[in-house]
Amino acid sequence: MRIVYFTHSLLSCWNHGNAHFLRGVLRELGALGHDVLALEPEGNWSLANLMADHGEAGLAPFRHAYPDLHPRSYASDADVAELTDGADLVIVHEWNDPALVARIGRLRAEGARFTLFFHDTHHRAVSDPDAIRAFDLSGYDGVLAFGEALSDVYRRWGWGERVWTWHEAADIRHFRPPEEEEPRDGLIWIGNWGDGERTAELEEFLFRPAASAGLPLDIYGVRYPQEALAMLARHGVRYHGWAANAAAPSLFARHRATVHVPRRYYTQILPGIPTIRMFEALACGIPLVSAPWEDSEGLFRPGEDFLYARSGAEMTDHLRAIAADADLRASLARHGLETVRSRHSCAHRARELLAIVDSLAPIPQPQLAGSLA
Repeated sequence: MRIVYFTHSLLSCWNHGNAHFLRGVLRELGALGHDVLALEPEGNWSLANLMADHGEAGLAPFRHAYPDLHPRSYASDADVAELTDGADLVIVHEWNDPALVARIGRLRAEGARFTLFFHDTHHRAVSDPDAIRAFDLSGYDGVLAFGEALSDVYRRWGWGERVWTWHEAADIRHFRPPEEEEPRDGLIWIGNWGDGERTAELEEFLFRPAASAGLPLDIYGVRYPQEALAMLARHGVRYHGWAANAAAPSLFARHRATVHVPRRYYTQILPGIPTIRMFEALACGIPLVSAPWEDSEGLFRPGEDFLYARSGAEMTDHLRAIAADADLRASLARHGLETVRSRHSCAHRARELLAIVDSLAPIPQPQLAGSLA
C-alpha cells in the first residue's frame, strides 16, 4: 500500500510533538512493506525556528536516528493530485493550512481512489473549536483522534462511526533503556513552555517539589519567555534549551526520575490523553511520577507503571521515595517498560491503522454528513 502523510514537519521536532510519533509510526509502516511518503510544506514554522536556532546541525539528530525516513517538501501552490498520485491512503494532520486540507478533500470527493483521514492530535477542537470547524472535511472518509475524549467531540459533530481513537505511542526501536547503566542523578523534564497552559502546574508539581526533595532538576525545551526563565532561576532549575527528541533516551539515562505534567486541557476538558513524552519516558525505563491526570481509558497501571501525585506535597514525598529506594526505581522502570512494549509501541499503532483501513475496504464513496463546514 502507498501511504502519503501530510505533516507540518517530519524533519523538525522544534515545538512539534507530533513529529515524535509520526517518525516512529511511519518507520513501522515502512518495515511492514508499505511505501511511505511524508510531505511537509516549504518553510514550515517548526523547521524555520529550528534552522534559525541551530542551523543544519539541528537536523543531524533526526538524520542519524531515522536514516530510512526521507520527507519531501512542497510549495504552497503544489498540485495535490501529483502529491497524492498512486496513493492508497492519505492522512492529513490538523496542523496544516485549511486551504490545503480543503483541496485534498475536494480531490477525494471528485473520485480519487484513496482513503482519506484527518488526524487530530491537539486540543483545539475544545480550546478553539472555530479553528477546527474552519476545515472543510466534507470529502474525508474519517477522523483519527489521539484520545477517546477527542473522538467524542467529533462524534458530537456528526462523524459517528467515522472517527477512530488512535493514540500516540513510543518508537521503541529508538526509545529504550540504555544498554549499559551510567551513574544517574536528579530529575529531568523535557517539555516546551507553551502558552501558559500549565504554568501553575509546573511550579506546584515540578519546580517546588524538586527543590523540597533536594533533587537537582534539568529542563529541556523551547519557548521559555523571560518570566519563565526567571521562575526557573528562583527555583534553582538548570535550563538547557532545545534538545532534539532523538537525544531524549540519552538524556533520560542520566537521571533518576522524570515527571509528567499534562497541559490543563488534558486534565479538565480532554481527560485520558497523556503527553507523548510519557510513552517515551516509560519506554526508556526511567521512573516517572505524574501530576493529577485521569487515565480514563486505562492505558497504564497507576502505582505500578508510574506513581501518581494528587498534590505538590505528595509529589515531593514520591520524589524523595524514588531517590532513596533503588528497589522502587527498578520496579517502576520494569513495569512501565512492560506496559509500553506490550501495548503502546509505534508498531502497535501501525497495525491499528491498517486494521482501520481494512475495515473500510472497499473504499466507500465520500459522504457529506461528516462535514464540519
